[in-house]
Amino acid sequence: MKNPAWTRDEHILALDFYLKHLPVIPGKDSREIQELSKLLNSLNSFLEHEKTENFRNLSGVYMKLMNFRRFDPSYTGTGLAHGNKDEEVVWNLYAHQPQELSKIAAHIRQFASSPQIVEIPSIPEDEEEGNEGQVLSRIHRYRERDKMLVQRKKLKFLTEHSRLFCQCCGFDFEVTYGARGKDFIECHHTKPVSELAVGEKTRLTDLVLLCSNCHRIVHRKKPWLSIDELREMIQKHEQ
Repeated sequence: MKNPAWTRDEHILALDFYLKHLPVIPGKDSREIQELSKLLNSLNSFLEHEKTENFRNLSGVYMKLMNFRRFDPSYTGTGLAHGNKDEEVVWNLYAHQPQELSKIAAHIRQFASSPQIVEIPSIPEDEEEGNEGQVLSRIHRYRERDKMLVQRKKLKFLTEHSRLFCQCCGFDFEVTYGARGKDFIECHHTKPVSELAVGEKTRLTDLVLLCSNCHRIVHRKKPWLSIDELREMIQKHEQ
Protein backbone atom coordinates (compact mmCIF):
# COMPACT_ATOMS: atom_id res chain seq x y z
CA MET A 1 0.00 0.00 0.00
CA LYS A 2 1.36 3.41 -1.03
CA ASN A 3 2.29 5.91 1.68
CA PRO A 4 0.01 8.98 1.89
CA ALA A 5 1.34 12.23 0.45
CA TRP A 6 3.24 14.49 2.82
CA THR A 7 1.25 17.37 4.28
CA ARG A 8 2.22 21.02 4.73
CA ASP A 9 2.92 20.38 8.43
CA GLU A 10 5.29 17.51 7.66
CA HIS A 11 7.10 19.54 5.01
CA ILE A 12 7.56 22.37 7.51
CA LEU A 13 9.14 20.02 10.03
CA ALA A 14 11.35 18.47 7.36
CA LEU A 15 12.54 21.81 5.97
CA ASP A 16 13.22 23.13 9.47
CA PHE A 17 15.35 20.04 10.09
CA TYR A 18 17.12 20.44 6.72
CA LEU A 19 18.06 24.09 7.26
CA LYS A 20 19.22 23.55 10.82
CA HIS A 21 21.59 20.75 9.80
CA LEU A 22 23.22 22.41 6.81
CA PRO A 23 25.77 21.97 5.35
CA VAL A 24 25.84 18.27 6.33
CA ILE A 25 22.54 16.41 6.60
CA PRO A 26 22.77 13.50 9.08
CA GLY A 27 22.89 10.02 7.57
CA LYS A 28 19.81 7.89 7.05
CA ASP A 29 20.44 5.75 10.12
CA SER A 30 21.49 8.60 12.39
CA ARG A 31 19.84 9.39 15.71
CA GLU A 32 18.61 12.72 14.32
CA ILE A 33 16.75 11.09 11.41
CA GLN A 34 15.29 8.52 13.80
CA GLU A 35 13.94 11.31 16.01
CA LEU A 36 12.43 13.13 13.01
CA SER A 37 10.79 9.89 11.87
CA LYS A 38 9.36 9.36 15.35
CA LEU A 39 8.03 12.94 15.45
CA LEU A 40 6.32 12.57 12.07
CA ASN A 41 4.69 9.34 13.21
CA SER A 42 3.40 11.01 16.39
CA LEU A 43 1.99 13.84 14.28
CA ASN A 44 -0.21 11.34 12.51
CA SER A 45 -2.76 11.38 15.34
CA PHE A 46 -3.56 14.96 14.28
CA LEU A 47 -3.28 14.47 10.51
CA GLU A 48 -5.27 11.23 10.46
CA HIS A 49 -3.29 9.51 7.71
CA GLU A 50 -3.96 5.89 6.98
CA LYS A 51 -0.65 4.47 8.19
CA THR A 52 1.29 1.89 6.22
CA GLU A 53 3.98 -0.50 7.42
CA ASN A 54 6.76 1.85 6.30
CA PHE A 55 4.98 5.12 7.13
CA ARG A 56 7.56 7.94 7.44
CA ASN A 57 10.34 5.43 7.98
CA LEU A 58 14.04 6.33 7.93
CA SER A 59 14.43 5.87 4.17
CA GLY A 60 11.34 7.93 3.35
CA VAL A 61 12.29 10.74 5.72
CA TYR A 62 15.86 10.88 4.43
CA MET A 63 14.64 10.93 0.81
CA LYS A 64 12.32 13.82 1.63
CA LEU A 65 15.27 15.82 2.96
CA MET A 66 17.23 15.07 -0.19
CA ASN A 67 14.33 16.41 -2.27
CA PHE A 68 14.95 19.90 -0.87
CA ARG A 69 18.41 19.93 -2.41
CA ARG A 70 17.04 20.69 -5.87
CA PHE A 71 15.90 24.10 -4.58
CA ASP A 72 19.00 24.80 -2.48
CA PRO A 73 21.46 27.16 -4.27
CA SER A 74 24.18 26.21 -1.76
CA TYR A 75 24.10 22.59 -2.95
CA THR A 76 26.33 21.95 -5.96
CA GLY A 77 24.79 18.63 -6.96
CA THR A 78 21.44 18.03 -8.65
CA GLY A 79 19.40 16.57 -5.76
CA LEU A 80 16.55 14.17 -6.33
CA ALA A 81 14.56 15.05 -9.43
CA HIS A 82 11.08 14.11 -8.24
CA GLY A 83 9.04 15.03 -5.23
CA ASN A 84 5.87 16.52 -3.82
CA LYS A 85 4.94 19.91 -5.35
CA ASP A 86 4.43 21.27 -1.82
CA GLU A 87 8.19 20.96 -1.23
CA GLU A 88 8.76 23.93 -3.51
CA VAL A 89 5.86 25.87 -1.97
CA VAL A 90 7.25 25.43 1.54
CA TRP A 91 10.78 26.21 0.35
CA ASN A 92 9.61 29.47 -1.24
CA LEU A 93 7.60 30.38 1.85
CA TYR A 94 10.20 29.71 4.50
CA ALA A 95 13.72 28.98 3.19
CA HIS A 96 14.55 32.68 3.47
CA GLN A 97 12.68 33.06 6.75
CA PRO A 98 14.36 30.42 8.93
CA GLN A 99 13.33 32.10 12.19
CA GLU A 100 9.66 32.16 11.19
CA LEU A 101 9.94 28.56 10.01
CA SER A 102 11.57 27.53 13.29
CA LYS A 103 8.80 29.21 15.29
CA ILE A 104 6.05 27.44 13.35
CA ALA A 105 7.85 24.09 13.55
CA ALA A 106 8.26 24.51 17.31
CA HIS A 107 4.51 25.07 17.72
CA ILE A 108 3.71 22.01 15.60
CA ARG A 109 6.07 19.90 17.72
CA GLN A 110 4.58 21.31 20.92
CA PHE A 111 0.99 20.46 20.00
CA ALA A 112 1.89 17.12 18.45
CA SER A 113 3.24 16.03 21.82
CA SER A 114 0.51 17.67 23.92
CA PRO A 115 -1.95 15.37 25.71
CA GLN A 116 -4.26 18.27 26.54
CA ILE A 117 -6.22 18.47 23.31
CA VAL A 118 -8.10 15.27 22.55
CA GLU A 119 -10.49 16.37 19.83
CA ILE A 120 -9.61 19.01 17.26
CA PRO A 121 -12.27 20.37 14.89
CA SER A 122 -11.72 19.56 11.24
CA ILE A 123 -11.50 22.21 8.53
CA PRO A 124 -14.54 22.43 6.22
CA GLU A 125 -13.82 21.19 2.71
CA ASP A 126 -14.32 24.61 1.08
CA GLU A 127 -11.86 26.31 3.44
CA GLU A 128 -8.09 26.21 3.24
CA GLU A 129 -5.61 25.69 6.00
CA GLY A 130 -3.13 28.46 6.70
CA ASN A 131 0.47 28.40 5.53
CA GLU A 132 1.26 26.80 8.88
CA GLY A 133 -0.59 23.60 7.92
CA GLN A 134 -3.44 21.53 9.30
CA VAL A 135 -2.30 21.14 12.90
CA LEU A 136 -2.00 24.83 13.75
CA SER A 137 -5.10 25.65 11.69
CA ARG A 138 -7.07 23.12 13.72
CA ILE A 139 -5.60 24.30 17.01
CA HIS A 140 -6.63 27.81 15.97
CA ARG A 141 -10.21 26.54 15.53
CA TYR A 142 -10.01 24.79 18.89
CA ARG A 143 -9.18 28.11 20.53
CA GLU A 144 -12.07 29.79 18.71
CA ARG A 145 -14.44 27.20 20.17
CA ASP A 146 -13.17 27.44 23.74
CA LYS A 147 -16.52 27.80 25.55
CA MET A 148 -15.19 29.69 28.56
CA LEU A 149 -13.37 32.28 26.45
CA VAL A 150 -16.30 32.74 24.07
CA GLN A 151 -18.71 33.25 26.98
CA ARG A 152 -16.42 35.83 28.57
CA LYS A 153 -16.07 37.68 25.26
CA LYS A 154 -19.85 37.69 24.72
CA LEU A 155 -20.56 38.96 28.24
CA LYS A 156 -18.05 41.78 27.88
CA PHE A 157 -19.48 42.73 24.48
CA LEU A 158 -23.05 42.65 25.82
CA THR A 159 -22.06 44.89 28.71
CA GLU A 160 -20.60 47.42 26.30
CA HIS A 161 -23.19 47.26 23.47
CA SER A 162 -26.34 45.66 25.00
CA ARG A 163 -26.57 43.23 22.07
CA LEU A 164 -24.42 40.85 20.02
CA PHE A 165 -23.57 41.69 16.43
CA CYS A 166 -20.82 41.02 13.90
CA GLN A 167 -17.90 43.38 14.43
CA CYS A 168 -17.26 43.50 10.69
CA CYS A 169 -20.61 43.67 8.90
CA GLY A 170 -22.95 44.44 11.81
CA PHE A 171 -25.21 41.42 11.29
CA ASP A 172 -27.41 40.69 14.33
CA PHE A 173 -28.77 37.14 14.55
CA GLU A 174 -31.57 38.11 16.93
CA VAL A 175 -32.82 40.90 14.66
CA THR A 176 -33.04 38.50 11.72
CA TYR A 177 -34.09 35.27 13.44
CA GLY A 178 -35.84 36.46 16.56
CA ALA A 179 -35.60 34.40 19.76
CA ARG A 180 -33.78 31.59 17.95
CA GLY A 181 -30.92 33.95 17.13
CA LYS A 182 -30.68 35.49 20.61
CA ASP A 183 -27.16 35.42 22.10
CA PHE A 184 -25.75 33.65 19.03
CA ILE A 185 -22.52 34.81 17.38
CA GLU A 186 -19.26 33.13 16.36
CA CYS A 187 -15.85 34.00 17.74
CA HIS A 188 -12.66 34.48 15.74
CA HIS A 189 -9.15 34.35 17.18
CA THR A 190 -7.17 37.15 15.51
CA LYS A 191 -3.77 35.71 16.44
CA PRO A 192 -2.65 32.63 14.53
CA VAL A 193 -1.21 29.96 16.82
CA SER A 194 2.21 30.43 15.22
CA GLU A 195 2.30 34.00 16.54
CA LEU A 196 1.63 32.97 20.14
CA ALA A 197 4.53 32.40 22.49
CA VAL A 198 4.59 28.95 24.05
CA GLY A 199 2.26 29.06 27.06
CA GLU A 200 0.88 32.49 26.14
CA LYS A 201 -2.66 33.06 27.37
CA THR A 202 -5.41 34.19 25.03
CA ARG A 203 -6.72 37.65 25.88
CA LEU A 204 -10.25 38.84 25.19
CA THR A 205 -8.76 41.52 22.94
CA ASP A 206 -7.45 38.71 20.71
CA LEU A 207 -11.05 37.66 19.99
CA VAL A 208 -13.51 39.22 17.56
CA LEU A 209 -17.21 38.41 17.27
CA LEU A 210 -18.20 37.52 13.69
CA CYS A 211 -21.30 36.31 11.91
CA SER A 212 -20.99 32.91 10.25
CA ASN A 213 -20.51 34.41 6.76
CA CYS A 214 -17.69 36.74 7.78
CA HIS A 215 -16.02 33.98 9.76
CA ARG A 216 -16.04 31.60 6.81
CA ILE A 217 -14.71 34.28 4.45
CA VAL A 218 -11.80 34.98 6.82
CA HIS A 219 -10.80 31.32 6.70
CA ARG A 220 -11.74 30.52 3.11
CA LYS A 221 -8.35 31.05 1.47
CA LYS A 222 -4.78 31.27 2.62
CA PRO A 223 -3.40 33.48 3.93
CA TRP A 224 -6.37 34.19 6.19
CA LEU A 225 -7.80 37.69 6.10
CA SER A 226 -7.14 40.09 8.92
CA ILE A 227 -10.16 41.83 10.44
CA ASP A 228 -9.10 45.14 8.89
CA GLU A 229 -8.84 43.51 5.45
CA LEU A 230 -12.31 42.01 5.84
CA ARG A 231 -13.79 45.36 6.86
CA GLU A 232 -12.16 47.07 3.88
CA MET A 233 -13.55 44.38 1.58
CA ILE A 234 -17.07 44.88 2.93
CA GLN A 235 -16.86 48.68 2.70
CA LYS A 236 -15.55 48.50 -0.85
CA HIS A 237 -18.47 46.38 -2.06
CA GLU A 238 -21.05 48.45 -0.20
CA GLN A 239 -20.10 51.58 -2.16
